[in-house]
Amino acid sequence: MADPSSYRPRPGEIPDSPGVYRFRDEHRRVIYVGKAKSLRQRLANYFQDLAGLHPRTRSMVTTAASVEWTVVSTEVEALQLEYSWIKEYDPRFNVKYRDDKSYPYLAVTMNEEFPRVQVMRGHKKKGVRYFGPYAHAWAIRDTVDLMLRVFPVRTCSAGVFKNAARTGRPCLLGYIGKCSAPCVERISPEDHRELAEEFCDFMAGRTGTYLRRLERRMAEAAEEMEYERAARLRDDIGALKKAMEKNAVVLADATDADLIAVAEDELEAAVQIFHVRGGRVRGQRGWVTDKVEEITTGALVEHALQQLYGEETGDAVPREVLVPALPDPVEPVQEWLTGRRGANVSLRVPQRGDKKALMETVQRNAQQALVLHKTKRASDLTTRSRALEEISDALGLDSAPLRIECYDISHLQGDDVVASMVVFEDGLARKSEYRRFQIKGFAGQDDVRSMHEVITRRFRRYLAEKERTGEWPDGEEPGAEPGAQADPGAVSAGLAEPPASTLTEDDGRPKRFAYPPQLVVVDGGAPQVAAAQRALDELGIDDIAVCGLAKRLEEVWLPGDDDPVVLPRTSEGLYLLQRIRDEAHRFAITYQRTKRAKRFRSSPLDDVPGLGETRKQALIKHFGSLKRLRSATIEQICDVPGIGRKTAETIVAALAQAVPGGPAVNTATGEIMDDTEEPGQQTGSPGEPVSTGAPDERRGQER
Repeated sequence: MADPSSYRPRPGEIPDSPGVYRFRDEHRRVIYVGKAKSLRQRLANYFQDLAGLHPRTRSMVTTAASVEWTVVSTEVEALQLEYSWIKEYDPRFNVKYRDDKSYPYLAVTMNEEFPRVQVMRGHKKKGVRYFGPYAHAWAIRDTVDLMLRVFPVRTCSAGVFKNAARTGRPCLLGYIGKCSAPCVERISPEDHRELAEEFCDFMAGRTGTYLRRLERRMAEAAEEMEYERAARLRDDIGALKKAMEKNAVVLADATDADLIAVAEDELEAAVQIFHVRGGRVRGQRGWVTDKVEEITTGALVEHALQQLYGEETGDAVPREVLVPALPDPVEPVQEWLTGRRGANVSLRVPQRGDKKALMETVQRNAQQALVLHKTKRASDLTTRSRALEEISDALGLDSAPLRIECYDISHLQGDDVVASMVVFEDGLARKSEYRRFQIKGFAGQDDVRSMHEVITRRFRRYLAEKERTGEWPDGEEPGAEPGAQADPGAVSAGLAEPPASTLTEDDGRPKRFAYPPQLVVVDGGAPQVAAAQRALDELGIDDIAVCGLAKRLEEVWLPGDDDPVVLPRTSEGLYLLQRIRDEAHRFAITYQRTKRAKRFRSSPLDDVPGLGETRKQALIKHFGSLKRLRSATIEQICDVPGIGRKTAETIVAALAQAVPGGPAVNTATGEIMDDTEEPGQQTGSPGEPVSTGAPDERRGQER
């Protein structure tokens, strides 16, 4: 591991101008390429205290042994040079998009004497017109089959073409009218090229003019009583319309745009692109990348633009590129795209209308692609085994942790404090053994104390289970909500399954907390880990390992260690720990929101016997608020339809016993709301408190 100070250049040596820099390792291999508006300011960021660097950046600068740079005139030149060097050197620490497949294109070889229509993959060739990409090659062949009826362009290979020219006999497509047979000179090279140009124009979206021309010719043939020719034109129009229907109209007819969406987490990002030409989605593609460096969404977008248009020119770069976030700065990227196209290119974030709605569709596709990628990765047995071995090695365990339990605390500003416990066996979630807890030992917000309570309660029950040799009373465990087990039919991984006789009741159901984990993971850093270890020590349990995963830097903390364990960026073990931690957080926050919804929907009127939902709503509607109802007399309450005197007296007595709530407060601003209302009285979406700020502001306070 190199010391960055050993190769750090003096500040005066680094120019304060735009440029591109390269970090090299001890073997002179380029491991990172970057660009900067000011080389001096950017490179200074890499040579600060290692403790202040992001773990991924820290790994890069300690792997490197030297740095060099090249000065350029403008930021656009820096962008172009960065792309060229990334393609040339393939640096290990740069973002690399991995195509999940080689996308097929519909290609027209306009660089040949007799242009040919075919399916092409791989690198694009000069002089060839490309349309797509398509998701499947069969989709291209279906489209071409419909189009050849109207545009009988050559589709055969060079060998078939030469053989037909030698024998003077065309192929089958020439006999059935789906090829104009230039091989036997049924059509001149000039006319065949014009036919290919018309094919390309139609595929590029210029469909309206050509369809109107065919309809006009069909009408003329009918007027001249050439009904066979009119019928052929009618069938041609139908074939073209059927080909057009394969691509739904999503935007205005003249719209040429690419829409790029990004779905990401701390470790990976998925990019999806929709190609819209002539208002129709002509193609779709996507990538998944490891986030080897600390990078923003705007920077991911910039790398995606380089990947998409680095080899493109002219119309292959659309007039408009819609993205979820703009690169910073955006001007050099926009100027670079304009240079690639040879005309102005608009790079922006859609704010409203059809384009924003389509962007949301692209975003959903990106999110699904990321989930699918993670699912495939998690379901691979070899990958899971390697992840467990890496965790075992990193934490110094005697064997791979076949059963891992993870705990997380969730609350909203200290209210409704709950905890979750999720279980992974052999690297897969076992939802039937998930548990959730209410924090009952104290009131208020204290994540460390809450973690100590939850771990104590869980493993106290484990010890009691061992002492009682499997006999377990009916009823819920302390702190667990009724029906807390999710997905009772979920299937476990199997490899970590203990003997059934020790873990099941007589009726075959699993015993509660009967099986101890090999590893306890807590969501948090050193304080939460210390609390969990202290709870186990107090119970006399010394054969269960404990660690914590801090979300901000993805560091693994062990009890008593001053420094965290930093797993390699590409570690499957880190990926598994992160997935377990995220699942615990999801399970905890779902439970917390459910409890919060119940609390905000509660009312003193709920305790009035015989008062149903309809009459409660009538009371609130009549008086406007619970405060006004509390100050009303029995006679005034009797004025509400459906409320008799006896019921009114019961309501007055119930409200007199209830403690009035305090004024509603906007937790985002600290503002005291109108005192004519009380918290929880307004109607709103179930599960969200009323008068506590905007949804995004509320969730920002939520753990």
